[in-house]
Amino acid sequence: MPRSVVILAAGQGKRMNSDLPKVLQPLAGRPLLEHVIDTARALKPDGLYVVYGHGGSQVQHALHADDIDWVLQDKQLGTGHALMQALPVIPDDHTVLVLYGDVPLIRRETLERLCSGADAGRLEILTVELANPEGYGRIVREQGEVRAIVEHRDANPAERSIKEINTGLMAASAKMLRAWLLDVGSHNAQREYYLTDVVGIAVKSGYKVDGVKVADESEVVGVNDKVQLAQVEAHYRRRRAEELMLAGATIVDPTRIDIRGEVVVGRDVYLDVNTVLEGHVQLGDNVTVGPNCVISDSNIGAHTKVFAHSVIDHAIVGDHCRIGPFARLRPQAVLQSDVHIGNFVEVKNATVGAHSKANHLAYLGDAQVGANVNVGAGSITCNYDGQNKWPTIIDDDVFVGSGSMIVAPVRISRGSTIGAGSTITQTTPEDKLTLERARQTTADKWQRPHKMSEEERSSIIREKTKKV
Repeated sequence: MPRSVVILAAGQGKRMNSDLPKVLQPLAGRPLLEHVIDTARALKPDGLYVVYGHGGSQVQHALHADDIDWVLQDKQLGTGHALMQALPVIPDDHTVLVLYGDVPLIRRETLERLCSGADAGRLEILTVELANPEGYGRIVREQGEVRAIVEHRDANPAERSIKEINTGLMAASAKMLRAWLLDVGSHNAQREYYLTDVVGIAVKSGYKVDGVKVADESEVVGVNDKVQLAQVEAHYRRRRAEELMLAGATIVDPTRIDIRGEVVVGRDVYLDVNTVLEGHVQLGDNVTVGPNCVISDSNIGAHTKVFAHSVIDHAIVGDHCRIGPFARLRPQAVLQSDVHIGNFVEVKNATVGAHSKANHLAYLGDAQVGANVNVGAGSITCNYDGQNKWPTIIDDDVFVGSGSMIVAPVRISRGSTIGAGSTITQTTPEDKLTLERARQTTADKWQRPHKMSEEERSSIIREKTKKV
């Protein structure tokens, strides 16, 4: 049976105390509503509708996509009214699945169960049992079938003892939802049209209502304020950590890891505390990531070790590499096998060949570095002239002494040795020592500066900075 998904996302979210619409509040680095949309897409629906209201242009701009039909709820008159705005464009023979933009952790498998019952001609509502159902509408059943939803304030003592509550998510035929919503009134304190009222209307009309229980209550947690947002973030973090652990990763502390994208791990991956994985990340077998590392949209080869406080962004790292601590790989960094990038070394738009090393305080930008190269501490490729970026080529078996400036565009030929403290501006000959230094001198009459008074300092500053 064809299906349409309607996501209700028009609420203002006053309790967020934020200029950002509630459904755009971030969960794992992405808007709440985007998580719901992605889950809806996994069902491969024939129609995907988002009912928007507050912050409408902002929401549409953030989540624009060709497969989404945006439906405006100009006046927010309740959930029933919100669904009414979308139903006129949905064919009668469609099963309609109703989701909420602030309930981001619902699983595709749960929604499949909900839709399958609706495809069979029932009104399916999603329920959950809570240890403390205070404030929620109770599910009243007779012989297993749902007969009513009783709001907490209207429930008698027996009904208040019921632990099963309504989540608000439901599925039914478009034709029947349209008919039931015509009978929904706004005779309540809020003067709103409540979608939950269709349950009682369906029961009275003899229609079968089925309650599908979700076992994991975190799936149906809604977000109304920043406290609940943090709680949902914790649930999401735990869920993603469990997925990686089941795939073979060892996670030192699942409460201190953030997974904000599609992550694939090999066997025996080890992730220390406060690791952040963003975007598309692939970690090969036996990769070790130390504490406080951030890896974004990168591929890390097998047996590579990433030491503490390193940042890897849009990079490709080969097998058996060692990175960090305090290293930074920027976009288009490519490390071949057994490369060592040490503390306070930065690599940007550069390829580093196998078995090469830059172990301390170096910068490799816009460079092609060969195999078996050693880049000494404090050495950099000077790739930017203030307007243009220039390439540096360092051939195989080069040794760059400490504190060297390699001014691009330039080539360091195979087997070259660069003397420490050199500034290289021209191609070097192969297998030769090249160095560039001024003659060392000693100033016999020089004296170490003494501590000056403020008056002396001011006088010197005035003299040295006066206009000519």
